[in-house]
Amino acid sequence: MRSSNPVFSRRGFSRDNGYAGFNTAPQAGYAQGSPYAQNPYAQNPYAQGDLAHGAPPQAPPAAGRMTMDDVITRSAFTLGTVVVGAVLAWTLLPVTTTSYGLAIGSAIIAFVLAMVQSFKRTPSPALILGYAAFEGVFLGVISEMFNSRWSGAPFQAVLGTMAVTGATLLVYKAGWIRVTARYARIGMAIAIAFVVVMAVNLLLVAFGVAEDGGLRSMGPLGAIVGIIAILLGAFFLTLDFKQIQDGISYGAPRDESWLAAFGLTMTLVWIYIEMLRLVAIFSNND
Repeated sequence: MRSSNPVFSRRGFSRDNGYAGFNTAPQAGYAQGSPYAQNPYAQNPYAQGDLAHGAPPQAPPAAGRMTMDDVITRSAFTLGTVVVGAVLAWTLLPVTTTSYGLAIGSAIIAFVLAMVQSFKRTPSPALILGYAAFEGVFLGVISEMFNSRWSGAPFQAVLGTMAVTGATLLVYKAGWIRVTARYARIGMAIAIAFVVVMAVNLLLVAFGVAEDGGLRSMGPLGAIVGIIAILLGAFFLTLDFKQIQDGISYGAPRDESWLAAFGLTMTLVWIYIEMLRLVAIFSNND
């Protein structure tokens, strides 16, 4: 059963503090060992009768199931929208105070759309693509800003993002990383702690308590924090890969592929932004 927390449910968390595919506690109303306790997408043929017959669940029609092709197609649409928005912003918006304001506004709108989608029980392609478009505008402006000071930084950040994604997929497919409930819980605890610390750091910087960005400085400390952030991005990628794998194995509805694309896009944006900062920090030290 999915989490009541809509943000964590996107990553496949269960109400029993398990992870999709690794949850050993049966869902309410199902007998111990029932196939419905493990497969959140199974259709119960005894919904109006006895639940303890032990018969296999009715799989959804094959035509309505999520496939890897669906995930790839939706991800291409979503990431393509991000790229188009970024290219247009880079091309049409000069590096000025006004463009910075537009970037911040776009980031806020993208965040709101992402939260609305996270709290929805069903995926909305319009919300997801809207998020991607505004996120693209934000990325285009900040990429141009970084490029104007550190020439080539965005290109290096893209290559770095691709390298992290490829390496994470490789170790995941090779079985070197097993996405278990314990792995997911520990990783999420670290991620939440990281976000809280970064929020506190932002407040300290805003009120002048911490100087030069505090933990987010452009020095060695900032580089260490950036590397930690990229490692957390790789962790989120493993959860995305597991969510996709489980969704296909369990016969998830085809619309779930939009959620998979949404999750992948958010993770890749996270990694790209952190990689952009890391490239700038290393360029400063050259």
